[in-house]
Amino acid sequence: MTDTDQASHDAPQISPEMTVSLCKDLSITLAQFPKVRLGHLPTPLEPMDRLSEMLGGPRLWVKRDDCTGLSSGGNKTRKLEYLMADAQAKGADTIITQGATQSNHARQTTAAAAKLGMACHILLEDRTGSNDENYIMNGNVLLDRLHGASVSKRGGGMDMNAEMEALADQLIADGKTPYIIPGGGSNPIGALGYVNCARELAEQAASTGLTIDALVHATGSSGTQAGLVTGLAAIKSDIHLLGIGVRAPQAKQEQMVYDLAQRTADHLGTGLRIDRDQVRANCDYVGPGYGLPTDGMIEAVKLLAQTEGLLFDPVYSGKGLDGLIDQVRKGYFDGMDNVVFLHTGGSAALFGYADTFGLPGYQD
Repeated sequence: MTDTDQASHDAPQISPEMTVSLCKDLSITLAQFPKVRLGHLPTPLEPMDRLSEMLGGPRLWVKRDDCTGLSSGGNKTRKLEYLMADAQAKGADTIITQGATQSNHARQTTAAAAKLGMACHILLEDRTGSNDENYIMNGNVLLDRLHGASVSKRGGGMDMNAEMEALADQLIADGKTPYIIPGGGSNPIGALGYVNCARELAEQAASTGLTIDALVHATGSSGTQAGLVTGLAAIKSDIHLLGIGVRAPQAKQEQMVYDLAQRTADHLGTGLRIDRDQVRANCDYVGPGYGLPTDGMIEAVKLLAQTEGLLFDPVYSGKGLDGLIDQVRKGYFDGMDNVVFLHTGGSAALFGYADTFGLPGYQD
């Protein structure tokens, strides 16, 4: 941790009463934005005591956003509550979005569209080059189709925004009213879901007398982290937020998060400004690329499955866990008492990576 971060950590914390008051103010601000209920909220906040004992660092907790409920849960549900409400307000009858082949966002979007009676078109970009049948047809892809969405593939490196716009033009010509959701639901509307999550987490901690020193999560398309940065800033929280990158280099990842956080703050309309120093991403755990397994991810997913009974995904939360575990061992969180890992869901993707974990077959 840098001297600046340590100074921030050592700064006087605001009182629980003030936290509750600021959370109420933020709740009032968020209430002005259309929202449709899709998730099971608030999600649980649970200790991971076996993992904590094994690592010997701070007490570790997990914020269970894998329990949001929509099509096996995940972080995108919070974003979709605002995005789908915006789509309804604009009279949309068809949803378009894009993601990688095993996209958790695509799966939750197809479920949200089904729940709200909308058609849904998913464009999946091949970012790994894998032709494994499980990867291209099982896991999230199976659920996309089960929810009734049309699913089509695009080559790696294509301009996916342009592809969505072209599809929208075609649908408009056919008399439809499409609504485009960006990859990951990562725009200022979607990020409101994690502004709200920051408030929710702070209220959970205050109600139980828990002081959260740090919050760690996997960061990719930037919407989750940008929302958390904005929400924590709005309630003047000194929680140390750390994103573990799963795709982009550090400089690019942090700039994406900062830019979206400030746009989200502007969208709130409260005059809030985002401090660049509050945007942190460690991108040392990406490995060979997005969606490509690493030894650390495999070990982390197995460890949590076998110590805490929790399932994490191989693309996002598994690499985030790898980063958390390694940074605990390296002393990054020394001096902290309670560290929360935000579980962004995605266990359905495990079925697309069946051979990755080298698990034994039946035993006599």
